[in-house]
Amino acid sequence: MTDEEAAEPAGPGEEHDERGLDLARSIARGLAGRTGARRRRLKNTRRVDPTSSSAHPDDRDPQLLDTTLGRLVSDQGWETELRVHGVFTRWASVVGPDVAAHVTPESYADGRLVVRTDSTAWATEMKLLAGNLVHRLNQDLGDGTVEVIDVLGPHTPRWTSGRFRVKGRGPRDTYG
Repeated sequence: MTDEEAAEPAGPGEEHDERGLDLARSIARGLAGRTGARRRRLKNTRRVDPTSSSAHPDDRDPQLLDTTLGRLVSDQGWETELRVHGVFTRWASVVGPDVAAHVTPESYADGRLVVRTDSTAWATEMKLLAGNLVHRLNQDLGDGTVEVIDVLGPHTPRWTSGRFRVKGRGPRDTYG
């Protein structure tokens, strides 16, 4: 019997050829032997998976929040802004309790610190103390961080709106 005849299915009443079944069994044994050898070989070698972490710490491991936020701050260039706004929170310890009771920091941008006073007298006082305060802040924050302190006086009511307006200069320094 040829290979072509063995490949044809046996009809009713014809005898079944066992060579096809023997061929399938030998192929199955061969494949089973290869996968078993492959499994043994893989078992003995170290598997490297780039998506999982190793025994040594690296960037894929869970990180502490402090480390992650520190990296974010440095990547974005926010170090100076955060240090200056840290001074805002401890303003009383930087300028003293007497000055802090009357002067509050409002904003910081491009080396310019803006402070607001609660009276014109304290605005004048802050203008006199500005040089010393710039020196003290630069010692704390780093040289050249604060270049200028802009002193703003108190918020005053607007006299130019409303039904009754005052013509002329209106009231002057009546706020402290």
